Amino acid sequence: MTKPKLKKMLTDWDAPYIQALVKLIETQSKATLANWAIDYSEQVLLPIWEKSFPEDDRPKEALEAGREWLSGVIKLPDAKKKILECHGAARDAESKPAAQAAARAIGQSASTIHSARHCIGLALYGALAVAHEELGTDAPWSQMEERAAEECRRMLEALKETSVENEPNPAKINWKC
Repeated sequence: MTKPKLKKMLTDWDAPYIQALVKLIETQSKATLANWAIDYSEQVLLPIWEKSFPEDDRPKEALEAGREWLSGVIKLPDAKKKILECHGAARDAESKPAAQAAARAIGQSASTIHSARHCIGLALYGALAVAHEELGTDAPWSQMEERAAEECRRMLEALKETSVENEPNPAKINWKC
């Protein structure tokens, strides 16, 4: 029997745990979404990356660049350079699925400063990074998805804590790009 291909991201857009996030995301500003995604990535996903690649600071630098752009310290092209380097780190981490997914999620989270829709990458890659880290890559998909769904619920709770009630300037997100 051949081993099933390893999933690198969640792909069920209609999953209740994804749609719950989407609904709240659509009510928030780009700045709120970027802060949420960057904070969550820093707390939950960066440690997964650093466990496998302690000497590679590209994901950390992408998060820092996102924060610096949000605070007006750097311009978008400078932040984008660091974010692209984080995506390069993900490509280089092919042998470590949890770290690779974490770096992808971090890159997407930092990219939220450019486009609000990138914040969903936190869930699509990040929840699976946590599942890979905790369960390993040989766990049955049903267990992986259950753990990823649990992580998405944690992400939703974190966004609720950060969200602005009756946000006057919600991001206009085109999910079908």
